[in-house]
Amino acid sequence: MVRIRQFEERCVELYSGGEVRGFVHLCIGEEAVSAGVLGALGPEDAVVTTYREHGHALARGIPAESVFAEMLGRVTGCSRGRGGSMHLFDVSRRFYGGHGIVAGGLPVAAGLALADRMRGQEHVTCCLFGDGALAEGEFHETANLAALWDLPLLLACENNLYAMGTALNREHAQTDLAARAASYGLVAWGVDGMDVLAVERAVARAARAIRDGAGPVFLELRTYRFRAHSMYDPDRYRDKAEVERWKERDPIQVLSTRMRAEDGLDDKAIAEVEKEVSEELDTALDHARQGGTEPVEDLLRFVYSPAEGSS
Repeated sequence: MVRIRQFEERCVELYSGGEVRGFVHLCIGEEAVSAGVLGALGPEDAVVTTYREHGHALARGIPAESVFAEMLGRVTGCSRGRGGSMHLFDVSRRFYGGHGIVAGGLPVAAGLALADRMRGQEHVTCCLFGDGALAEGEFHETANLAALWDLPLLLACENNLYAMGTALNREHAQTDLAARAASYGLVAWGVDGMDVLAVERAVARAARAIRDGAGPVFLELRTYRFRAHSMYDPDRYRDKAEVERWKERDPIQVLSTRMRAEDGLDDKAIAEVEKEVSEELDTALDHARQGGTEPVEDLLRFVYSPAEGSS
């Protein structure tokens, strides 16, 4: 979680300095979801996510250098510099995006889950998405088909209470999102998304159930983003006092407080972790900056998949 937090803080600096352009959506405050969800899945499981995916990518094991390079538009990035902040992919780690359209990853995740089931593979496909996705038809179609076809699909909703600038209670008549998902016949429950251990336990339990043939599961991970929707967003739609109240439940502080009480964690150990991560990210960013950009003559590559056996 410290790595994710510091990475996102570097992104603020890079964006403010003009090195990163386009839309950038930070997950500061939501680190427990990234660490808890990805920490409970196996390398054989597939992950599909949203445009707020830096933390998911790092927790999945995609090197920080590769993510930095992608954001800087370098060919050494995980998507060859073509995707930027919102479209991080790494097929070798079964990390399938990074989808810029709200709810756009849900049908993709259903397809991956169906493919695994047809191959007889006991894998889980985990799809992460925001609360705003429940207002889109793709969610309802995916939830219905997942239940109907008994897909090995974990639907992990990061409910941070705002779909861009629209508060949850201004968008959904039923704000208990787990209850809405249950109406499709999904096993569904809410989780404290600010507690990394609670998230990890819930995802581990859900993944076990899915592998045992229980069918799809929906988790409502109740969390909060401390920064605006994106770097473009002036964040005028919520009370600053509300943000400060949620910061009292900072997931890094929640865990460190517990570790101080139960494991003897002290200020020196915390400082060492923060220093180690800072140095790691300094090196990663330096290497990412040295990467080149893709040659103009290669820009039409990968528009379509090449025929098998072709160069």
